[in-house]
Amino acid sequence: MVHLMGRIASEDLVERLIDWGVDTVFGLPGDGINGIMEGLRRHRDRIRFLLVRHEEAAAFMATAHAKATGRLGVCLATSGPGAIHLLNGLYDAKLDHAPVLAITGMQETSVLGTGYQQEVHLEHLYADVAEYNLIVDNPVQLPGVVDIAVRTALARRGVAHLSLPNDIQVADASADPWQHVAPARPPASAPIYLSAPGVPRAEDLERAARVLNEGRRVALLAGAGALHAREEVLAVADKLGAPVIKTLPGKGVIPDDSPFAVGGIGLLGTRPGEELIDDCDTLFMIGTNFPYTKHLPEPGKVRVVQLEADPIRAGVRMPTEVPMIGDAKEGLQALLPLLRTREDRSHLTKYQQKMDDWRAKMTSLEDADRDPVAPQYVVGVIDELAADDAILTCDSGTIATWAARHWTIRGGRGFYLSGNLATMAPGLPYAIAMQHAFPGRQIIAYVGDGGFSMLMAEFLTAVHNGLPIKVVINNNNSLGQILWEQMVLGYPEHGVRFSTHPIADFSAWARSCGGFGAKVTKAKDVRNTLVQALMHDGPALVDIDVDPDEPPMPGKVEYQQAKKFTQAFLKGQPRRVSIATTLFKDRLQQFGD
Repeated sequence: MVHLMGRIASEDLVERLIDWGVDTVFGLPGDGINGIMEGLRRHRDRIRFLLVRHEEAAAFMATAHAKATGRLGVCLATSGPGAIHLLNGLYDAKLDHAPVLAITGMQETSVLGTGYQQEVHLEHLYADVAEYNLIVDNPVQLPGVVDIAVRTALARRGVAHLSLPNDIQVADASADPWQHVAPARPPASAPIYLSAPGVPRAEDLERAARVLNEGRRVALLAGAGALHAREEVLAVADKLGAPVIKTLPGKGVIPDDSPFAVGGIGLLGTRPGEELIDDCDTLFMIGTNFPYTKHLPEPGKVRVVQLEADPIRAGVRMPTEVPMIGDAKEGLQALLPLLRTREDRSHLTKYQQKMDDWRAKMTSLEDADRDPVAPQYVVGVIDELAADDAILTCDSGTIATWAARHWTIRGGRGFYLSGNLATMAPGLPYAIAMQHAFPGRQIIAYVGDGGFSMLMAEFLTAVHNGLPIKVVINNNNSLGQILWEQMVLGYPEHGVRFSTHPIADFSAWARSCGGFGAKVTKAKDVRNTLVQALMHDGPALVDIDVDPDEPPMPGKVEYQQAKKFTQAFLKGQPRRVSIATTLFKDRLQQFGD
């Protein structure tokens, strides 16, 4: 039972979060956190509880808040099933290095170990996902352990977890019935933000400059760790005459129309990016630990320099001649004076010409005359209409391919998705969290029908909180990415298309929630409907039926991929006539593969 009078331990938790600059907690109440909810209620003038419909969304929102603001994200869930639901979103934070604090409930200490209802030992469940993981069993541990948890999440760019049993939550804040060797003392103050180490060691900077100056065909690979270092990345690229490849989470590092940008690598990358990886003799990795080693140069064929905030990650992917430990912005600032300006720009010019050709091909795929609607056209219209400081959030799947190639970073635009976990469903909760953090910016969630349907109840969260997000659904009535992956493995598709009678109309759900909702089935209606949605003063959703047989072709088709794809056809691929028409007429004609 929550005490109605007196200071409870949960208030120490809440007040310490406030001291750390936390202004919002994303979560869903339950009887395992009633005491924490009371602590939040008592301080509701200084910290907001944003109620969600599913705990997974709360963890996604905390992750998105951390990614977009650089500050700690906080999520809250009850004991047992509520805490279990947080895990997918927390793994997104772990794998993309976003600082998140997860707070969960727990049964009273007196019944732990008895198989009590919803008794799940969260310290074991969270052991892999959390950098700091503790069940609080004494009120006087607060606020000291809150400081340690927050410091750990910020310093290690990962997840911290605190679980508070029900009786601890509502105990007197000063209650301490046990004898101790030494009293618990919280730190005297709490800094608001902990940053990565700054400038690398001087000898490492000199070694790095020597390798980069000696390179004849240098390429930069920039990731999310360099999102705050745009000017420095561009300055280094200019000095070295080096094209810049961007990872997908690092898409916002430099503008897509920059003369140095060559897009990405991997299945969602560009042909110039793939060719550059094969062509460069020196690779400078900045703020990235790119996990897909298949798409990196063969070991021993290039010299590698890496600027990385975490010494554990430096040199993990490639044999690295010079690993530098430090912040991307500060490290590049220190490196720039040591670099020689490259007079020969032929290497850069070569890839500028390749990118001009690639951009023209991408534009030609944004065909307004296609029926069914081309997904590339939808993203092209979004790109054209969106503000120069708009943020696009994205789900995993084929939509990530279209967004990677047709959403243009310019001005202050942002782009966020689940990078290393590549989970379905974060696009909508990401958008909600970012609209909450940046109320004056245009936030667009570009999602698939599969991912949206997983957490679609959160559109109601946006309506109830007056968050004017815009949701665009790329509705191909299937799990599109899995469909094409099956075929690339040589298997005919199976179990990846939803029923066609009827195709889901998510716009009806949006309208029932009190938001704007529109269904589009023809390309001629795409532009005007998106204009209406973007102008709507409130949450808006546009559900667009797109070509269900549009393949997300890699930038550079490998022989084995083409061979397996053909095998899938020969084994009895359904809809092969429709797929072949789209593929051979509209795609191979474009790329000439």
